[in-house]
Amino acid sequence: MAIKSQPRVRVPAQAKAGEIIEIKTLISHEMESGQRKDAAGKTVPRDIINTFQAAFNGKPFFTAEWFPSISANPYQSFFFRAKESGEFTFTWKDDAGAEQKASAKLTVA
Repeated sequence: MAIKSQPRVRVPAQAKAGEIIEIKTLISHEMESGQRKDAAGKTVPRDIINTFQAAFNGKPFFTAEWFPSISANPYQSFFFRAKESGEFTFTWKDDAGAEQKASAKLTVA
């Protein structure tokens, strides 16, 4: 299954300089492990999101490699120290070669 749905990201709109903020992401994807068999007994091919990356102002700061043990509709949260205003870019890539992106802006006061 290619990534079809719009990912959901939650980033605070504003933060104080030096504040640590939590970023939450969720994307809909079946995350087929490749170990399950269909009704005919054939193995269902693996199709998972294998890479997630977060960047701020074009510079990657968080990368995760996901494996078949990750559940469907994967949720990822992590922390970031706000130093300047800018834009986050989040990228998910799956085994089928599909890529989905989302972005969010942060204003540092």
